[in-house]
Formats: sequence, structure tokens, C-alpha cells
Amino acid sequence: MNRKLPIGVLLSGGGTNLQAIIDAIEQGRLDAEIRTVVSNRENAYGLTRARNHDIPATVIDHRGHPSREAYDRVVVEHLKGQGVELVVLAGFMRLLSPFFIRSFPDRIMNIHPALSPSFAGLHGQKQAFEYGVRFSGCTVHFVTEGLDEGPIIIQAVVPVLPEDTEETLAQRILVQEHRIYPRAIQLYSEGRLVIEGRKVRVTGEESDASAGSALVNPHIP
Repeated sequence: MNRKLPIGVLLSGGGTNLQAIIDAIEQGRLDAEIRTVVSNRENAYGLTRARNHDIPATVIDHRGHPSREAYDRVVVEHLKGQGVELVVLAGFMRLLSPFFIRSFPDRIMNIHPALSPSFAGLHGQKQAFEYGVRFSGCTVHFVTEGLDEGPIIIQAVVPVLPEDTEETLAQRILVQEHRIYPRAIQLYSEGRLVIEGRKVRVTGEESDASAGSALVNPHIP
């Protein structure tokens, strides 16, 4: 029987990536156990998603704490109390303090709705759409003290179509988020991610000849 990686998920909103992770676990595609879901907002629908699957869900409100680090200390204590080994950010709308990041070195993942290092910060889809890129996508990376600049684990590329709006592009990117986030966590669970400077090497990764072909948008006939 495969070991179940104990993870903690932090979120602030609807929790669609949480749902994708739950689905992957229940379908046997992800060897992980969600020990706790934490939100800084009591009305986050992601809490309901967790409770619908009998996953412990906790609200730790950021208001009332004297500093970002003071809040993070409470969250870190909770996560460690639940035996969490990997912290998964799934729409957690707060910057983590250096204290938090150093408490889980190379053990925090985030997903960003753009092709890092481009369009860091909030509203990556909107930034990419307004910039006029031909391709966008999403990135799972390890969290460092720099904003959305940690070592990249996996990316998915999404073409920007002529008829796209910001909303339709964001929705197509979200579909890919739901594919690559559980995969990144599974690779971690299998012990296959090795950080080498800025790069993440996936051990046992086989070369895919089709991945070497160029993506061109608009299409060249």
C-alpha cells in the first residue's frame, strides 16, 4: 500500500483546485491525505467542499493579529499539529511571511494562473490577456520569499484564441490548473522532485518526442 502524503490546503475562496485534489485522491490518482483545510475567510466555499468530503476544515481569521508573521505563526502551529508535510496553496489570498516559508522549506506549493515568470501577482489571466500574448497558461511552483518566483515544477500552455475574453481564457486556464496541480503533488509524494538551483528535476521522467514540437499561434498552415 502506497504511503499517503499528509498535506494541508490553504484557501480563501471557492476552492476549485481543492476539489480537483480531492477528486484525484478519491479516484486513486493521488497518494495523499488532506489532514486539514484552512481558510482566512469564514465564508469561503472551499470550506464547504472540504466538509462535504469529511475533511477537517478550520477558519483562522487574519483579522485581529498584530502582524503578518503573528498570523502565520498561528497557522504554522495548526499545520504542524496536524502532521502536515506539504502545504498546498489553493487560492490563498495572502502573502506568506518569511517565518512561514522557513517553517516548511521546499515544502510549500502554489499554483499561478500564468506562465511564470511572466505576470506575477494577482489576476495573472487578466494581465496576460491585456498584454496581448498568444499563449498563456498556469504554473505550479515551490514557494520562496519572492512573489511567484519559486522553482517551477510543472506548467500547462493554453493558446489565446481570437474570440477569447478575459473570462473565457481564465476558464480554460482553470481546466489545466485542475490537471497539473494534483500531478505536481503526486510527483512530490513519490519523492521524484529534486530542486537544483532554479530548476526542478523530475527523476525517472521520460522524454516525450511530441513535447519537442513548437507551438505557434496563429497557426502556420
